[in-house]
Order: sequence, then structure tokens, then C-alpha cells
Amino acid sequence: MSNIVISEKTKDSLLNFLKKNPSSDLVTTYLFFLEQQFHIQPVILLKEKKIYQNLESAISHLEKLGLLWRETEINIHFQKASVDSETKKIYICPFTGKVFGDNTHQNPQDAIYDWVSNCPENTEFSNGVRSKRFFISEDPAVIKSYITAQKTPVKKTVYSSMLSGKLYNSKNAILDDFNKTQVKPIPLTQVPRQNRFQIEDSFLAFIQENLQEDKLASFTDSLRADPTLEKYAEKWLEEESTFSEES
Repeated sequence: MSNIVISEKTKDSLLNFLKKNPSSDLVTTYLFFLEQQFHIQPVILLKEKKIYQNLESAISHLEKLGLLWRETEINIHFQKASVDSETKKIYICPFTGKVFGDNTHQNPQDAIYDWVSNCPENTEFSNGVRSKRFFISEDPAVIKSYITAQKTPVKKTVYSSMLSGKLYNSKNAILDDFNKTQVKPIPLTQVPRQNRFQIEDSFLAFIQENLQEDKLASFTDSLRADPTLEKYAEKWLEEESTFSEES
């Protein structure tokens, strides 16, 4: 069995990790090594309560299922004092383009509910009651569209987040918000120990494949062959020997 090859950069990271965590056990140290060696950056997809190997794999998963965004159109019609340069959040009627700003209306959410409930152009009914559907956006680019005066209503293609329901001017804006609000980083050393979240199948397979006894032994041998890391590997072997004798 050949030893695992540890790059110099990863070796430096390992040494720093072990100096800061001198009581770290073999499995935890090995998981840290895998994270560094393979550039793994696990993230928790909060709404799905699932852990992915990295942000890219989480985004790819949602894109394939059509669960990240959808393209939609909004009406834009200039209305004096509805939106200004201080507006941070807007509520939009999807049927007319009527908009209420968070700083130009005292209760913009109540106002949009009242508006869509009585909007003549709203022909969507459920059990005989008009739909209360409306859009929300905090994207500065979308808000800016409503500040520029329009002589006649115009349509604009925007993107609706499937996770938050908010509107964004571009797909990149949705991805930025997704990164900030929908995912949370988690160290690989903590992934196998947690029980609150499911591990995505391909990521789980990667962990199981690498947490084999022979690979742990190979990793230990590689550390024993390095003068700066040898003492940590010897400690694990001594602990294993003591445990075996006690058993």
C-alpha cells in the first residue's frame, strides 16, 4: 500500500491545524486534510436542510430541477412619489405595474394587498376571491427601473427567485442573494458528526470512499514519514494500541 502524497501547501495547513488543535484525533485530522487537498468547501442548503460538497454543486442541483429562478415580466409605469432614490424595497402589482415603496407609503404591504384585491385588471380568482399575488424586490437595479419616468407602461424581463420569491434584475443578482441568504458554510470535519442535515448522495459517497481503513492507515504512514508531523501520528498509534490492550 503506497502512502498518500501530501502537497507542501497542505502539509503547512495540517501543521498549523494540529498546533491549534493538538488533541485532534486521526479521523478529524484526516477530514481536514481531505478538505485542503481536494479544495472542498461544504455548504448547507438551509431550506432543503442538505449538505453539498460546495456552492457550485448546490447551485447545479437546483438549476437542473428548475428550483433556482424563473423568468417573468413586470409592467413598469412611472408614478410620482411612488419610488425614489431612498427606496430600498418595493411591492409590485403584476397586473398593472402599480408599485409601492417602503419609504413612500406608510404601510406598503397593506397597500399592495388592497390594490391587487380590487384591481380591475386582476382576473385571477380562487374560490370566487381575487388573487392576492404580488411581487417584492430589494434589487437596486429593479427599483431604479421605477424611478425613471415612462410616458407609457413598458414591460421588463426580470428573474424571480424560487426560494425567496423576490424579484431580481439578473440571474447574477439571484446568485449573489442565494450565496448570502440560502447557504451556510460548514467545515468538512463537522459534516459526518452532524445529524440535523442530510448529506447529498454524491458527497456522502465521496466521504465514505475516503474514510476507509486502508486510506486512514496510508495517511498515518505519510505523517510518520515527515519529521514535522511524525509525533502526531505516533500519538494516534499509541492511543490505538492502549485502547486495544484495554479491550
